[in-house]
Amino acid sequence: MVFSISAVALFGIVLALMLRFRAVTAGGAIVAALFGFFVASTGIAPVVNSTITDLLHALPGLH
Repeated sequence: MVFSISAVALFGIVLALMLRFRAVTAGGAIVAALFGFFVASTGIAPVVNSTITDLLHALPGLH
């Protein structure tokens, strides 16, 4: 039986566990960067980009 997991899912799980157990070190920074790199190459990248852009545009109106 072959088990396959995408790099996005793998790095996401590792990053979530590191954040959960407060074990974010230099290795955690590398995992976070790799997770972001692989998310950027998936189909969800435009959604993430527009969400961040919308949040940044909404921040000045919060004061």
